[in-house]
This record gives sequence, structure tokens and C-alpha cells, in this order.
Amino acid sequence: MSEYATVQKSALKIKGLGSISAGKKKKKKDKESKHRLEQVATNQNDEEVEGKKTYIDKRTPAQIAFDKMQEKRQMERILNKASKTHKHRVEDFNRHLDTLTEHYDIPKVSWTK
Repeated sequence: MSEYATVQKSALKIKGLGSISAGKKKKKKDKESKHRLEQVATNQNDEEVEGKKTYIDKRTPAQIAFDKMQEKRQMERILNKASKTHKHRVEDFNRHLDTLTEHYDIPKVSWTK
């Protein structure tokens, strides 16, 4: 008798599949699950609306004033930067470089090449 006489010659059996010919089971679409998802979505929308109504500002008056001043300063900075074109900025930078001593010499920036 040969060494290979006791070898099993059938297909592999995998746990959980049952029979091999059954294949993959198709999932059925659930009307109930769709309905549940819609309910969850509407509940979240309702909670967001309620949450917006009940928001209470817990900052102190000093914090509120500080935030207002920060916004005001930021708007001023934005307006100052937006008022100058790139050409004007380059010219101002070149004027600044002219005022420096040669010890800090940096080649001038040219806006045209």
C-alpha cells in the first residue's frame, strides 16, 4: 500500500458555508432599515435645530470684547494688504533696502525681468 492511499480527494469543507454548491447568499433589501435611516436623519435634523436655539454664550464680557477687537484688527490688516498691489509692495521693499547700510546688503527685487 502506498503512502498516498489514505489521502482524501474531495473538495475542502469550510466552516459556516454549509454545502459548497450553495454559493454566496444574496442580501435582501430591507424596507424597514430604510425607514429607520430616514427616522434617524430627521431626528438629527430636529436636534440640530433645537441645539441652535438653546445655545448660550458662556464667555465673559472681557472675552467678548477681546474677540470683537481681534476681528476688527484682522479686518484692518486685510484691508491694508488688499489696498496695495504687488508692484507697490516691491517698490516699498526696494526703498526700504536703499535705507539699509551695505552691511545688510540684499539684491533688489525687480518686479519686471
